[in-house]
Amino acid sequence: MDENRGEANRGGQIRGTAGGTASVPLSVLDLVTVGAGRTASQALRTSVDIARLTERRGFHRFWVAEHHSMPGVASSSPAVILAHLAAHTERIRLGSGGVMLPNHAPLVIAEQFGTLEAMAPGRVDLGLGRAPGTDGATAAALRRTDRLKEGADDFPQQLAELTRFLDDDFPDGHPYARIHAVPGPVQATSPGGVQSPARPPVWLLGSSGFSARLAGVLGLPFAFAHHFSARNTVPALDLYRESFTPSAVLDAPYALIGVSALAAETEREARRQVLTGALSMVRLRTGRPGLVPTPEEAEAYDFSPMEREFVDNWLADVVHGTPDEVRGGLDALTKRTGADELMITANAHGGEARLRSYELIADAYGLPDLG
Repeated sequence: MDENRGEANRGGQIRGTAGGTASVPLSVLDLVTVGAGRTASQALRTSVDIARLTERRGFHRFWVAEHHSMPGVASSSPAVILAHLAAHTERIRLGSGGVMLPNHAPLVIAEQFGTLEAMAPGRVDLGLGRAPGTDGATAAALRRTDRLKEGADDFPQQLAELTRFLDDDFPDGHPYARIHAVPGPVQATSPGGVQSPARPPVWLLGSSGFSARLAGVLGLPFAFAHHFSARNTVPALDLYRESFTPSAVLDAPYALIGVSALAAETEREARRQVLTGALSMVRLRTGRPGLVPTPEEAEAYDFSPMEREFVDNWLADVVHGTPDEVRGGLDALTKRTGADELMITANAHGGEARLRSYELIADAYGLPDLG
């Protein structure tokens, strides 16, 4: 890869700017949540509404995550959803949080995100994970193989191949040297080519130390899943920073963390809303995935002692309450982890509660209304 080209095209697209009184940029991770009594079409419309709201209020980026075989999560096809969001937004960065690389051929991902870059030039991120984003049986169906561990172990090699396709720079003699991801840089170097050679910056995602170390060694930005692996957050970020080697992409580490957070007018209402997500997780962890329950169903549910313990532990890592309480919790988390950016995900049954939460958080930090 041409280092100057990489720096010019990607370095400035990674670091965000904090708005209002926030100490770090605020972003959004959306799961296209489908609640009981709602349809996937309604969930996708809500995602558009959230993207447009958070763009208007100055949030930095909006990512969607790849999940499979989960009735309450309609984000199995991030590239398709991002194309839809690109048509309804103008400024906010859009990306995957993430695409699970072992589930896909690197060339396919390069083509999909090259297409997205052509649709929304200069505002597309490619976040990559090595987990399947689902259970083992579904992963085997996706990958047409039951050798799942092998796919995870091959992640560095798959990442290198994907990067070569994105940069169109396989060396002479390589079997793929004459293969080009289109849209992509090859169109800028072809006779008469006028297309920008820019391509989406690559992020590594993780919930343990493997991707943290790899991101550091490669000098890439790193996103940690604090929202479901909170105990590993600080050790993983420390490992990333200790392993970091300056690159054409970054001269210093840049790490964001995903955090579950929901604000409401009252503490009680916030608790009602986040309990729906907690019950969803109970059912998922016990092999009963389904649509996100209503607040009424969650309040009436008879949790067993073991389930109650799980819920209490889960909710301890969800920042929820009044806007001031959420702001305080997010600020404390930023200070404790040293995160460079917070990516907020609001898990609740209804789109109205999620939209209201992002509006209240924006107000709590004094983010401007950009219209």
